[in-house]
Amino acid sequence: MKLAVVGGGSTYTPELIDGFARLRDTLPISELVLIDPAADRLELVGGLARRIFAKQGHDGKIVTTSDLDAGVADTDAVLLQLRVGGQAARNQDETWPLECGCVGQETTGAGGLAKALRTVPVVLDIAERVRRTSPDAWIIDFTNPVGIVTRALLQAGHKAVGLCNVAIGFQRKFAKLLEVAPSDVHLNHVGLNHLTWETGVRLGGPDGTDLLPKLLAEHGDAIADDLRLPRQVLDRLGVVPSYYLRYFYAHDEVVRELRTKPSRAAEVAAMEKQLLAMYGDPALDSKPELLAKRGGAFYSEAAADLAASLLGGGGSSVQVVNTYNNGTLSFLPDDAVIEVQARVDGGGATPLPVPELDPLYAGLIAHVTAYEDLALEAALRGGRDRVFKALLSHPLIGQYEYAEALADKLIAHNREHLAWA
Repeated sequence: MKLAVVGGGSTYTPELIDGFARLRDTLPISELVLIDPAADRLELVGGLARRIFAKQGHDGKIVTTSDLDAGVADTDAVLLQLRVGGQAARNQDETWPLECGCVGQETTGAGGLAKALRTVPVVLDIAERVRRTSPDAWIIDFTNPVGIVTRALLQAGHKAVGLCNVAIGFQRKFAKLLEVAPSDVHLNHVGLNHLTWETGVRLGGPDGTDLLPKLLAEHGDAIADDLRLPRQVLDRLGVVPSYYLRYFYAHDEVVRELRTKPSRAAEVAAMEKQLLAMYGDPALDSKPELLAKRGGAFYSEAAADLAASLLGGGGSSVQVVNTYNNGTLSFLPDDAVIEVQARVDGGGATPLPVPELDPLYAGLIAHVTAYEDLALEAALRGGRDRVFKALLSHPLIGQYEYAEALADKLIAHNREHLAWA
């Protein structure tokens, strides 16, 4: 089978290549095309990718190109992992919202909206070009904000599924704490992308024994430390929130922290320089340890499993994905995109039933879904008024003075990426 990766020059890519090489029985790739407009980065990443395949005995061909149409032609699946504006735009997303006392983050709040506005039109253009050359190809979206981008793709009629590595990260951590194989751990994972909770941790499958109370009782301190939340918060909730919930549960504390240290984008940009220098070493034939600090842990395993199931090679499987709600959460419209366990096969993703949620979680999910509706409208149609309304609706903003100021800052910092501005 042929797979294409749009954004193949990313420093993330060797993680993906390593997983594809190890999991070649799950996902038998004959040709992998790495597509990126940055030819210099692409050459470095492509060279390392070929060495990784060779070292691990994978006989698939790796092709690099800056020609999108040629790269996606006759492909079975396309993975999207692009960043419009690069780390420079991310750095802006993480800094200017702080001027108004709001969280600066690339996937939520005002920064997340900026990223959505830059990204959605570009992704939709890519998807249309995929549809012209490979109408039966699946699109797997790892590009943030995954929920909004996936909804844009689905609304436009594309065969798309969104993917995030938060759930598989929790699965691996819990498996280690329980001293079991990761495949034995089934998560009751529910919410929206980057707004999720683990409401159960079951051993052996969806109907297995719930070990979440045991995990919280025996390992609550370690889990709380990872999330940077007080242990008592987890005990009172009785669930494990994703680390993105800290932006909501400890907003002002996070803002104070962010104002006193370099942005994550600055840290990643420095790390990328080191990684690219390493990738240029012809003796390097495995992903370097530094890559683990870059983010995206276990992305390759999740992507390989998802692609295998969508393309029929892995049969039907249960995985955490982003897909249409279709009645799964009764308080949301069917066309909302949620992040839950779903049964995945050649026909796509079908969410598994979810027990009725506590209003504490349902309320926030509904609120952020309303914001995502407005954010997507702003991304598709443009206009300062739509940007203002999306900002005003976000639970991390919610005051008209902030929304007015942030709308002006967002447009000023992103004008070159906004066709309507």
